[in-house]
Amino acid sequence: MKISREFKTGIIVIGGIFLFVLGFSFLKSNPIFDQSKTFYAVYSHIGGLQAGTQVTINGFSVGKVKEIKFLDSSGKLIVAFSVSNDFKFSRNSKAQLYDTGIIGGKGIQIIPRFDDAPQAVSGDTLPTDVRPGLTELVQQRLTPLQSKVEGAVTQADSLLMNFNDVMDEKTKADLQSSIQGLNELIIGFKQTTYSINSLLSENKESLDASIKNINSITDNFDKLSDSLATAGLPGTINKLDGTLNQLNLMLQKIERGDGSLGLLVNDKELYSNLNKSSRELNLLLQDFRLNPKRYVNVSVFGKKQKEYALPDEDPANPPNEN
Repeated sequence: MKISREFKTGIIVIGGIFLFVLGFSFLKSNPIFDQSKTFYAVYSHIGGLQAGTQVTINGFSVGKVKEIKFLDSSGKLIVAFSVSNDFKFSRNSKAQLYDTGIIGGKGIQIIPRFDDAPQAVSGDTLPTDVRPGLTELVQQRLTPLQSKVEGAVTQADSLLMNFNDVMDEKTKADLQSSIQGLNELIIGFKQTTYSINSLLSENKESLDASIKNINSITDNFDKLSDSLATAGLPGTINKLDGTLNQLNLMLQKIERGDGSLGLLVNDKELYSNLNKSSRELNLLLQDFRLNPKRYVNVSVFGKKQKEYALPDEDPANPPNEN
């Protein structure tokens, strides 16, 4: 069977068209026989995301970015991407935009959720999230540091200006004189140190002897302490303590009026009688000294005895009150 030239030409044209469609679909990352699901995500800024970028789940490639276009006049972008049917997740799963490398490049990774929400189906719009990249993190950390550095520089500049205002000629001269005085003080301190060192060097033998004497005194004191301990000093102290306790008990009995001595000490009437008797005895002795004839009367011729008169200070003879 002979094939005509027209038939061959038609087959070649149809094959070329088919190959062109396959190539165009491949370049647009839209395979013709692809059975994956298509999802959408809305971002305010995609950071250079390109069509054909891989879509991953837990680091495993499950699809590609198919199309990127503006959502509306607000400037937001809607990204269409495919995900293989082999993996199922809920509609609450997030399409996270992240940096694929240090030097740049953006990708999409699915953060799957396995909750009670319905499963995501082709055509759903997933919630979005943006993970800051290394550059953004560095900027976030450096911005507060930059503000602090700028504030520190400004404060340092103000401090230097104030310092220049304060450091006039008189202040500089006073500061120089103070530094000179400090240097003289340090020199004097050095000379004093040298003198002390020389004094210690010259009297080293005397200091050694003094230290030895102090050591011997300490040893003698230790020996004295041992001698007092072996001489029965604790027993003597215990006996003295017991004696003091007995004396304390005796004093307590006297204070309570127990015993003869306690009755004698605590009896006020006895004290008053003794005091009265002592006073009367004193008056009697005084009267006896002044008027001995009242008590010793020797009469040879029978002289009449004088009558006794009470002295003025006698309690039995109180003074007359007018």
